[in-house]
Amino acid sequence: MITPDYYYVIVGGGLAGLQLASRISQDIFFKGKKIAIIDPLSKSIEDKTWCYWEKGKGNWDDLTIHSWKKAGLFSSEIEKITDLGEYSYKMLSSIDFNEAIKKQLQLKEEFIFIEDEVEKIDPVTRTAIGKNGSYTATHFFDSRPDPGYMEHKKYSMIHQHFKGWMIETEKEHFDPSMFTMMDFRIGYKNATCFTYVLPLSPKKALVEYTFFTPFLTEEDVYDKQLEKYLKQVLKIQDYRILGTESGNIPMTDFPFEEQNSDYITKIGTGGGWVKASSGYSFKNSEKKIDQLIENIKSGHKPSYRLLNKRFRKYDAIFLHVLLKRNDLGEDLFMKLYTRNSIQDIFRFLDEETRFSEDIKIMKSLFHPQFMKSFFKKI
Repeated sequence: MITPDYYYVIVGGGLAGLQLASRISQDIFFKGKKIAIIDPLSKSIEDKTWCYWEKGKGNWDDLTIHSWKKAGLFSSEIEKITDLGEYSYKMLSSIDFNEAIKKQLQLKEEFIFIEDEVEKIDPVTRTAIGKNGSYTATHFFDSRPDPGYMEHKKYSMIHQHFKGWMIETEKEHFDPSMFTMMDFRIGYKNATCFTYVLPLSPKKALVEYTFFTPFLTEEDVYDKQLEKYLKQVLKIQDYRILGTESGNIPMTDFPFEEQNSDYITKIGTGGGWVKASSGYSFKNSEKKIDQLIENIKSGHKPSYRLLNKRFRKYDAIFLHVLLKRNDLGEDLFMKLYTRNSIQDIFRFLDEETRFSEDIKIMKSLFHPQFMKSFFKKI
């Protein structure tokens, strides 16, 4: 029998790949196992921020840029400020995260970084074939999404697309103890869209305009909506843009997990780890990796019970509602946040609630379209 090049190959050095590598490096169970992380690009620029809610202290607090204990929700008719209780909402930069993990792994002789683009994985020969070479392993953790998932007509697809400006103002305009989770006061053509504000100081904040829509839009639309929000809602006339960030997060019920096998486990976006109804991935990935590691140590396949079928159905129904009635977004989200505690919502989105609690939350959202989507998806 030919000895493979590596015990594990992690395809993709993004969020999920680096989280997985970090977790493996800290567990003595994997001591001495040679692991390759293969990624086509060396990330060396600030490309995005990640935000997530969390109880108490977390694994990444040393990297946190800022955290908030209060959240604001706004519509044309409702203004709600809520205390997060035992939760905090935390923000960190992807470049800080990438550099910290790489520095940690470079101290471990078991890990090697390879700059290459994997084009396919052959499960028979257990070989990842890249543009620059091929790599054998006992198991592959693959973060590449199925290339056809966005065009598949059987499943719902909502794009969470956004653009944010990091701005600095002449005068003090922001409360750095409170972030704005959703502000619907600047709308767009019967679509689900809102502004998201993360204040870092009284004069500095990330202001982001976000769409949850089946369609994409032109670049200048985001800029116009951000300008409107700053002038009409926040009453800010004088500011300068320190930086920008933009992106498109896929929110879909596509069954990525069906591509898992004895020798390949799909992770990250490629594994369906982006929470389909919210687009959140940072904390979700961390929880999936904890389960994956426990599966390996218990003798199960790494993908064993990684995805909760009950919550996958909830996500599928909600996505279908937004797909068919995208104009309902403001009403649904405001019902969610005004009829339930923020702590219960976080637990529901983290898939930690009991079925009886799920029913209560779903009742608070009721609209006839949910029944149509229920029968379509279930």
